[in-house]
Amino acid sequence: MADPLICEVTRGSMVESRHRVHVVVVDSAGETVFERGDPELLLYPRSSIKSMQALPLIESGAADALGVGERELALSCASHSGAPDHVAAVSAWLDRLGLGEHCLACGAHLPYDEMAAHDLIRAGVKPTRLNNNCSGKHTGFLAVAKHLGEPLEGYLDPDHPVQKRLYGILTELGDSDLSVTGRGIDGCGIPVYGMALGALARAAAKMAAPKNVSEARGKAIKRLLKATMTHPYFVAGRGRFDTIAMQALGGRVSSKSGAEGVHIAMLLDKGLGIALKTEDGTKRAADTAMAHMLDHLGVLDDGSRTALKDFLRPAILNAAGDPAGDIRMAAF
Repeated sequence: MADPLICEVTRGSMVESRHRVHVVVVDSAGETVFERGDPELLLYPRSSIKSMQALPLIESGAADALGVGERELALSCASHSGAPDHVAAVSAWLDRLGLGEHCLACGAHLPYDEMAAHDLIRAGVKPTRLNNNCSGKHTGFLAVAKHLGEPLEGYLDPDHPVQKRLYGILTELGDSDLSVTGRGIDGCGIPVYGMALGALARAAAKMAAPKNVSEARGKAIKRLLKATMTHPYFVAGRGRFDTIAMQALGGRVSSKSGAEGVHIAMLLDKGLGIALKTEDGTKRAADTAMAHMLDHLGVLDDGSRTALKDFLRPAILNAAGDPAGDIRMAAF
């Protein structure tokens, strides 16, 4: 096993902190083409797998039957920032389904978008479930259940058909037995299943190059990823890695971060899937490591490198906004 990648945080002339990053890259044949750290590292994929969790929205026929647009498909894969346009889009989707915010089983939290959060606080308005970064994903779950005549209540239960389908998708795409791995509850309330980092990379590779899947699933994958890359703002939001990377890479890469330093990317033109996990769960290291992996694999050109400069080598600023250090990857 090769040592993990190291992400260094500097302040002045010293390296102040180091983050260990485990990375696996898999090609369309399922072969590992790059590996650092432990490929058998067990993790919860968290929000990195939202595009996989959204597949039933298309495969069930719900998207076509219920007139789900491309922007809504992107929201079904999103960890959006809870900005007003994100909230409005999810709310309009629910209205069209004949549902409301109360149907969402995810809790409420302040928007990730700092300006939107400040606006709510100044107005003395509490955030709602629509502000939850997962509200689009949950609306997609409800759309599938409504289309198939399944109960809308209890859709977070592991034994509900909605969640059983997601478990099956992860098992199939990762080509991995998840029956003996960890179990938990995600931040938005859905069940989470332990998965090896290498299995997550295999799943990402199958999304990038859907060859060893059914024709229907292959079409669903392509349609979903196209939606994320066409509407990257609705997958994340202002100033966030996934939005900026997909905007810069113009339909070649679909990127999705998750909590606790998990991040995947699907390189469509190269047929590669990247999965990485920071050992300490730090997002700043995950974003930096993913930017460098995209560069290492020859994805970035001068323009996209410029667009991602604040992730390739983020500045550490003091309270006055003056440079105090930076975040960088140690040599591979």
